[in-house]
Amino acid sequence: MSDRSPRRIILAITGATGAGFGVALARRLGANPEVGQVTLLVSPTGRRCLLDECGLRVEDLLALDPKLRHLDERNLGADIASGSHRQDGMAILPCSAGTLGRLAAGVSDGLVTRAADVCLKERRPLVVCLRETPLNRIHLENMLRLHDAGAVMMPIMPGFYFQPAGLEDLFQAFATRVMDQLGLPEPDRRRWQG
Repeated sequence: MSDRSPRRIILAITGATGAGFGVALARRLGANPEVGQVTLLVSPTGRRCLLDECGLRVEDLLALDPKLRHLDERNLGADIASGSHRQDGMAILPCSAGTLGRLAAGVSDGLVTRAADVCLKERRPLVVCLRETPLNRIHLENMLRLHDAGAVMMPIMPGFYFQPAGLEDLFQAFATRVMDQLGLPEPDRRRWQG
């Protein structure tokens, strides 16, 4: 364990296909000894993707680890909506094109976009994992705008060099990369060995 205080991380799952990537990151964050609290945000469409793709409800995710807490997406008065509340970073995995567009335009219409906006203005790590293809010019411009504002743009593009045995391998390998971007590196057999 590090000498610093336990890290507080926000994980948002929005309404894009690929909820399994978010679930893998929730597990990784919960198991990491440097993380003291994970705030889980799930958009309404994210809830549907979570159920349709993973057979999970928000309550099922919360049962994974006591570090996980859930805040309602509509609660703009939540602690994480303020820059004075200490958070150590946020990942949006998966991030829908709609969420991307609202973030790039500075629209804080829910707790996901407000918490992300707080990360940007406070210069805290924000990892945005877009799950969309093909990309049009608006998507690309929105990604560039967020990049220039300080976000890490990390579209869901899993690696295949480690010969994944199935989807769970892809989910876990990508979650490892997101952990790196949040400043929480950990060993993983799926890393490139040369």
